[in-house]
Amino acid sequence: MDAAQQEATARARELQRNWYGEPLGALFRKLIDDLGLNQARLAGVLGLSAPMLSQLMSGQRAKIGNPAVVQRVQLLQDLAGQVADGSVSAAEATDRMEEIKKSQGGSVLSNTTQTTSSSGAPTVKRVVREIQSLLRSVAAAGDIIEAADTLAPTHPELAEFLRVYGAGRTSDAVTHYQSHQN
Repeated sequence: MDAAQQEATARARELQRNWYGEPLGALFRKLIDDLGLNQARLAGVLGLSAPMLSQLMSGQRAKIGNPAVVQRVQLLQDLAGQVADGSVSAAEATDRMEEIKKSQGGSVLSNTTQTTSSSGAPTVKRVVREIQSLLRSVAAAGDIIEAADTLAPTHPELAEFLRVYGAGRTSDAVTHYQSHQN
């Protein structure tokens, strides 16, 4: 790989970090490991071709163009967390992955996908990801940070909100969200 290709890959991975919280290669590898998948199976569940998944993982492509695929990534991340904490068995995870694969995006799936808690309320992580997704669909992370810098002198709390949810990691946004609950 020549220097220009290396620079383009680094730029794509930085964009991915801004848009998705981390480079897609790392994010997809976690899903593969946590859910016991291979790349072809992950591509199938997400609704991507295997070559497209590979290009996103390697940084040859920066952005997932289809919002339904982005939603499936988020649903798989939620599912992986539930498998890790033992609230979902491997067999249940397989069934839920089939439901995620069939989802078209834009609507919240049934409670069997665990986008809600047992009380019927959306999970904190799900709410945070929806906020992040909305902000990131409106503007790139750099633009959000620039807006936050402009607001910081007069509206520091709003500036912090933009930085955390618009350009930060999901885990930091979850912490922020929980610290502002009554």
